Amino acid sequence: MSVAGFKKQFFKASQMMSEKVGGAEGTKLDEDFKELERKADVTSKAVVDVIGKTSEYLQPNPASRAKLSMLNTVSKIRGQVNSPGYPQPEGLLGESMTKYGRDIGEDNSFGGALVDVGEAMKRLAEVKDSLDIDVKQNFIDPLQAVAEKDIKDIQYHLKKLEGRRLDYDYKKKRQGKIPDEEIRQSLEKFHESKEMAESSMHNLLETDVEQVSQLSAFVESLLQYHRQATEILEEVTERLKERVNEAESRPKREFKPKPRQSFDYGDQEPSNGGYPAGPVREPSCKALYDFVPENDGELGFYEGEIITLVRQIDENWFEGKLRGQTGFFPNNYVEVIVPLSH
Repeated sequence: MSVAGFKKQFFKASQMMSEKVGGAEGTKLDEDFKELERKADVTSKAVVDVIGKTSEYLQPNPASRAKLSMLNTVSKIRGQVNSPGYPQPEGLLGESMTKYGRDIGEDNSFGGALVDVGEAMKRLAEVKDSLDIDVKQNFIDPLQAVAEKDIKDIQYHLKKLEGRRLDYDYKKKRQGKIPDEEIRQSLEKFHESKEMAESSMHNLLETDVEQVSQLSAFVESLLQYHRQATEILEEVTERLKERVNEAESRPKREFKPKPRQSFDYGDQEPSNGGYPAGPVREPSCKALYDFVPENDGELGFYEGEIITLVRQIDENWFEGKLRGQTGFFPNNYVEVIVPLSH
């Protein structure tokens, strides 16, 4: 630091101590300047706080929020970014639902419904990706530019103004010991910094058109997101209503203990696969619904198939043959065509 620079720092430090410790009064800034400074300060705080709260709104997860802040929006404009680079909670939930829905089986009502909702959640995650990128590009980044340029310029000029005020006040109180020309130059520099600070604060407050436009873009992005999300949820809601109706129309099966098989010492007739071998009409029935076996020994079939009746186990179960297999099935799933002989 030069001798002149060192002297200036000493003058400012001395004046600051005189004001804080000795109660000396410094040059007062006019009320218009103070009001301008107050408005600029509130606007600056609003910009910084809204940037942080918007990021938290988009991504409550701090790790994902950090990745959002590093998102290269220039690449997005060029079509090089398809996602923000972190998983959305909707997508994680969707993956879980579709996985276990397929494990359960899509022919099962619950399994199929899980797959339906899981696919919808994954679509919601894609829509949320678009929201994050749009808001980052059209709202957060422009505000960040204000924070990094306009607000920093104001802080710089206000700091410089305060330093030049202290320098001028120190020299003014020592008039006679310090040359008048040096005092005059200090006053000119003080006014110059004051004008620069006023200009930078004025420029910030005059960007309200841009700031309102950015807020409008933010709301439009939210509106588009909620419209798309509503469309997706309405589709899956209709699909779930259909599944509920299908499930309600099926006959409810009550749990019945599986009948115990007894060993038959008699001669066994060869199986004919459930199809009549000749003109003699065998006891048979027609399936009214699909029946999916859930236990060993049960006989599965599809609606419309003809099953050969072997015997009636009890008032709720038959034993029958179909496609070379023999097993048990509930009698409320079939219509008897040729009854068993008693």
